[in-house]
Amino acid sequence: MKKNKKRKLDYAVISDVHLGTYGCKAAELLNYLKSIDPKVLILNGDIIDIWQFNKRYFPKSHMNVIKHITGLLSRGTEVYYITGNHDEMLRKFKGFQLGNFKILNKLVLNIDNKKTWIFHGDVFDVTMKHSKWLAKLGGKGYDLLILINTFINWISKLFGYGKLSLSKKIKNSVKSAVKFINHFEETASDIAIDNNYDYVVCGHIHQPEIREIANAKGKTTYLNSGDWIENLTALEYKKKQWTLYEYNKDEIVKNNTVKLSKKELKALKKQDSQNFIFNEFLKEFDIKKPVK
Repeated sequence: MKKNKKRKLDYAVISDVHLGTYGCKAAELLNYLKSIDPKVLILNGDIIDIWQFNKRYFPKSHMNVIKHITGLLSRGTEVYYITGNHDEMLRKFKGFQLGNFKILNKLVLNIDNKKTWIFHGDVFDVTMKHSKWLAKLGGKGYDLLILINTFINWISKLFGYGKLSLSKKIKNSVKSAVKFINHFEETASDIAIDNNYDYVVCGHIHQPEIREIANAKGKTTYLNSGDWIENLTALEYKKKQWTLYEYNKDEIVKNNTVKLSKKELKALKKQDSQNFIFNEFLKEFDIKKPVK
């Protein structure tokens, strides 16, 4: 079978992966990451869910995402890790750089002469600024809802019905309320316009979007990368254009999971032993490497 070529991208942006939680679609994300060859990969917050992190639940599929991203570094990809609220512990490492890997709280880039402002977005969320304990409780409740939803879908499939998404319905309604109260998109865009940014790129609210927003002072393009729990979306930039990638609409990638040969697996194993960032991650979170 002919091997599918990886799509070359200038920039790829993912956010709200929530590795370490039951709702994370790590296998699907890995499948997507293996299908692209980005010059720059931007991890825009909530990649590892440190709030709900439990070293007893960090499956191989989640670890493989970390492994693949660190592997990209050895192949020349620049990787920016922008901190979010669920991985806020990493904010104390702001400014850390090792080769092509950088940890930041925000990022400003000049992309084809367009000023681009990239940050996670929790700074605009009133539940984060004034009721962090409530937001954490909501996160745990959402994770429980994912488990309940999984059981309901198993029953639904048993009786020949389609999948139901209670979590998405509830999450979207709650986040929409937060967005309405805080005018999340308008606030981000207003500040971007005031600072002459052509693009403002966020995550956090799990609502994928690309749209132009204008006010009396000017206009900007607002972009949100969505999430890898419900929407399974990313932002991609190529040939001077941003597009919204939707995994659920990509039948080629969904049906062509990359299978590694024994030779490739052996090479990866050797690479793991030399991968400083990956090994330091395991030490930091006290995670044991899976034994094959």
